[in-house]
Amino acid sequence: MTVLAKEETARRDALGVAGLTLGIGALPLLDGVTVRVGRGETVGLVGESGSGKSLTARAALGMFPRGAKATGSVVVGGVDVLAAGRAALRDLRRTRASMIFQDPRAAINPVRRVGDYLTEGLRARGVPSREAAATALGLLEQVGIRDPRGALRRHPHEFSGGMLQRVVIAGALSIEPDLLLADEPTTALDVTTQAEVIGLLKDMQRTRGTGMLFVTHDLDLAAAICDRVYVMYAGRIVEEAAGAALFSSPAHPYTRALLEASPSVHGERTAIKAIRGRPRSLSEAPSGCAFRDRCPLAGDDCAEAVPAARPHGTSAVACVRPGEVAR
Repeated sequence: MTVLAKEETARRDALGVAGLTLGIGALPLLDGVTVRVGRGETVGLVGESGSGKSLTARAALGMFPRGAKATGSVVVGGVDVLAAGRAALRDLRRTRASMIFQDPRAAINPVRRVGDYLTEGLRARGVPSREAAATALGLLEQVGIRDPRGALRRHPHEFSGGMLQRVVIAGALSIEPDLLLADEPTTALDVTTQAEVIGLLKDMQRTRGTGMLFVTHDLDLAAAICDRVYVMYAGRIVEEAAGAALFSSPAHPYTRALLEASPSVHGERTAIKAIRGRPRSLSEAPSGCAFRDRCPLAGDDCAEAVPAARPHGTSAVACVRPGEVAR
């Protein structure tokens, strides 16, 4: 692909992350991460806790740990996030990209009323106060808040965790973003509300063409709603595939291990197999495949160099022997 073609693709995509490496001193956090989210597309990001999923999502908004140094490329709707100044990032977060954080109490100012939180982004875009309040009221109704008018006058501590998560989701949707970063957005919700919220997010995608990066531990949910899925381990992307293909025929040993370790409500009952060993610490910089100490297929060649992602069927897999996974 030519340079001009790559630039045109970046403008069309809601999110383009290429070769993102993030570290604090000699401590590696992300290593060569490449993720793309097209407009109107739902892309899943799965993996164990500590694999770098939330860091990758936050990178799209230029939110890095203090003292971290990032290299590579992060482009949101044509905006170079790594090169953008504070004003440009603030404008990006107010008008084009928003995030649903995993912990709602850490995402909302505890001393401000919910109404102020929901209308701030709208008023920053020049929306009149009365119209912004009406929009906020409608969003609270859509996410299932009882007495939404009263909720606008309440503070965050007056809501349960699940209800506050709905408020945060409403806040993320208030600017009608081109890119939505959803970090475990339905974890605190009951099953019925989870289905309603997912339906709301998908409706927004259909009407606005919003691209969504969906970070989750729920593999069944990822299989149901994601067009493509990236699997992450120890700060690296180890597999990318279409949602259906990834779950029906995993090509990386780690992907298969995740599926075998996850309970499913579909199909025949099968025994759950724990992944042996422990996830690699970020303070350990491996010379080869980070998963090799836990992998039943690992050989001496797995320690020689970090495997590059390469095509395997309909997937892209960072493994030296992907063909052996199915066997």
